[in-house]
Amino acid sequence: MRAGSIVPFGPELHYTSEKPADPITLFVYTGADGAFTFYEDDGLSYGYEQGASARIPIHWNDTTRTLTIGRREGSFPGMLGERTFQVVMISKTKPVGFSFGPQPDRTVRYHGDALDLTFE
Repeated sequence: MRAGSIVPFGPELHYTSEKPADPITLFVYTGADGAFTFYEDDGLSYGYEQGASARIPIHWNDTTRTLTIGRREGSFPGMLGERTFQVVMISKTKPVGFSFGPQPDRTVRYHGDALDLTFE
Protein backbone atom coordinates (compact mmCIF):
# COMPACT_ATOMS: atom_id res chain seq x y z
CA MET A 1 0.00 0.00 0.00
CA ARG A 2 1.26 3.48 -0.80
CA ALA A 3 2.31 5.76 2.07
CA GLY A 4 -0.39 8.33 2.76
CA SER A 5 -3.24 5.97 1.88
CA ILE A 6 -6.33 6.03 4.08
CA VAL A 7 -8.47 2.94 3.51
CA PRO A 8 -11.95 2.72 5.07
CA PHE A 9 -13.66 -0.57 5.92
CA GLY A 10 -17.14 -1.04 7.30
CA PRO A 11 -18.73 -4.05 8.92
CA GLU A 12 -19.56 -7.08 6.80
CA LEU A 13 -22.98 -6.57 5.19
CA HIS A 14 -25.00 -8.93 3.00
CA TYR A 15 -27.21 -6.09 1.70
CA THR A 16 -27.27 -2.32 2.19
CA SER A 17 -30.22 -2.09 4.59
CA GLU A 18 -29.19 -5.07 6.77
CA LYS A 19 -27.78 -2.90 9.57
CA PRO A 20 -26.02 0.45 10.01
CA ALA A 21 -22.56 0.60 8.44
CA ASP A 22 -20.91 1.30 11.78
CA PRO A 23 -18.20 1.26 13.00
CA ILE A 24 -15.94 2.35 10.17
CA THR A 25 -12.29 1.31 10.46
CA LEU A 26 -9.76 3.69 8.89
CA PHE A 27 -6.43 2.06 8.01
CA VAL A 28 -3.92 4.93 7.84
CA TYR A 29 -0.63 4.17 6.07
CA THR A 30 1.91 6.63 7.44
CA GLY A 31 4.99 7.99 5.64
CA ALA A 32 3.30 10.71 3.54
CA ASP A 33 0.33 13.07 3.70
CA GLY A 34 -2.95 11.67 2.43
CA ALA A 35 -6.60 12.58 2.08
CA PHE A 36 -9.90 11.26 0.88
CA THR A 37 -13.61 12.00 1.23
CA PHE A 38 -15.86 9.48 2.97
CA TYR A 39 -19.11 9.43 0.98
CA GLU A 40 -22.41 7.87 1.98
CA ASP A 41 -26.05 7.86 0.95
CA ASP A 42 -29.05 5.68 1.77
CA GLY A 43 -27.88 2.95 -0.61
CA LEU A 44 -31.45 2.26 -1.71
CA SER A 45 -32.93 5.18 -3.62
CA TYR A 46 -31.95 7.70 -6.25
CA GLY A 47 -32.04 10.48 -3.65
CA TYR A 48 -28.32 11.09 -4.19
CA GLU A 49 -29.24 12.52 -7.60
CA GLN A 50 -31.00 15.35 -5.75
CA GLY A 51 -28.11 15.77 -3.29
CA ALA A 52 -29.32 13.43 -0.52
CA SER A 53 -25.86 12.31 0.55
CA ALA A 54 -23.15 13.14 3.05
CA ARG A 55 -19.40 13.67 2.73
CA ILE A 56 -16.74 13.69 5.42
CA PRO A 57 -13.27 14.93 4.41
CA ILE A 58 -10.45 13.00 6.09
CA HIS A 59 -6.80 14.12 6.00
CA TRP A 60 -3.55 12.65 7.35
CA ASN A 61 -0.69 15.11 8.03
CA ASP A 62 2.43 12.97 8.33
CA THR A 63 4.64 15.78 9.70
CA THR A 64 2.37 16.53 12.66
CA ARG A 65 1.04 12.93 12.81
CA THR A 66 -2.50 14.32 12.90
CA LEU A 67 -5.59 12.72 11.40
CA THR A 68 -8.34 15.26 10.77
CA ILE A 69 -11.87 13.98 10.38
CA GLY A 70 -13.54 17.05 8.94
CA ARG A 71 -16.97 18.56 9.32
CA ARG A 72 -19.71 16.50 7.65
CA GLU A 73 -21.36 18.16 4.65
CA GLY A 74 -24.86 17.17 3.58
CA SER A 75 -27.40 14.70 4.89
CA PHE A 76 -29.97 12.14 3.81
CA PRO A 77 -32.99 10.43 5.38
CA GLY A 78 -31.94 7.64 7.74
CA MET A 79 -28.36 8.92 8.09
CA LEU A 80 -26.55 8.05 11.31
CA GLY A 81 -26.26 11.21 13.39
CA GLU A 82 -23.39 9.70 15.34
CA ARG A 83 -20.74 7.40 13.89
CA THR A 84 -17.81 5.44 15.33
CA PHE A 85 -14.42 5.60 13.63
CA GLN A 86 -11.74 3.10 14.61
CA VAL A 87 -8.28 4.24 13.50
CA VAL A 88 -5.52 1.72 12.78
CA MET A 89 -2.09 3.26 12.17
CA ILE A 90 0.27 1.32 9.90
CA SER A 91 3.96 2.07 9.33
CA LYS A 92 7.18 0.33 8.31
CA THR A 93 7.93 -0.30 11.99
CA LYS A 94 4.32 -1.27 12.82
CA PRO A 95 2.94 -3.48 10.05
CA VAL A 96 -0.66 -4.65 10.43
CA GLY A 97 -2.28 -7.51 8.56
CA PHE A 98 -5.83 -7.11 7.33
CA SER A 99 -8.55 -8.22 9.72
CA PHE A 100 -12.28 -7.54 10.06
CA GLY A 101 -11.60 -7.16 13.78
CA PRO A 102 -8.35 -5.19 14.03
CA GLN A 103 -7.07 -3.70 17.27
CA PRO A 104 -7.57 0.06 16.73
CA ASP A 105 -5.03 2.60 17.95
CA ARG A 106 -7.89 4.97 18.70
CA THR A 107 -11.69 4.81 18.64
CA VAL A 108 -13.72 8.02 18.44
CA ARG A 109 -17.40 8.94 18.35
CA TYR A 110 -18.06 11.40 15.55
CA HIS A 111 -21.07 13.74 15.65
CA GLY A 112 -20.45 15.68 12.43
CA ASP A 113 -18.04 18.33 13.71
CA ALA A 114 -14.34 18.32 12.84
CA LEU A 115 -11.97 16.28 14.99
CA ASP A 116 -8.16 16.39 15.12
CA LEU A 117 -6.50 13.20 16.38
CA THR A 118 -2.75 13.27 17.10
CA PHE A 119 -0.71 10.06 17.22
CA GLU A 120 2.79 9.46 18.63
